[in-house]
Amino acid sequence: QVQLVGSGGGLAQAGGSLRLSCAASGLTFHTYAMAWFRQAPGKERDFVAAITRSGTNTNYADSVKGRFTISRDNAKNTVYLQMNSLKPEDTAVYYCAADLWGRASFSLSSYDYWGQGTQVTVSS
Repeated sequence: QVQLVGSGGGLAQAGGSLRLSCAASGLTFHTYAMAWFRQAPGKERDFVAAITRSGTNTNYADSVKGRFTISRDNAKNTVYLQMNSLKPEDTAVYYCAADLWGRASFSLSSYDYWGQGTQVTVSS
């Protein structure tokens, strides 16, 4: 069974940092592009960042460029999201996702598997 298990969420102050992790199992991790999406209450699920299979290329939403960094460790079957300079508007449930086609796409429909979500709350 494919599982993507997100962790590392929690409470941070504005300007602070958190690092999210997503550990994958039941799939050949290095064949998937990986991404992070987020969803706040009452809002749609929005793209945050994506990374290609080898980790050589990344895509970011404009709202997080310069603040967030996506990375992956294929030896550990894990993708990370380093979040710096956090803002209250970053508050959301963060989901990791895996795309077999390796597109590192902005579109949520491109992704085949999803994590359970981890809550990030940023206070002012």
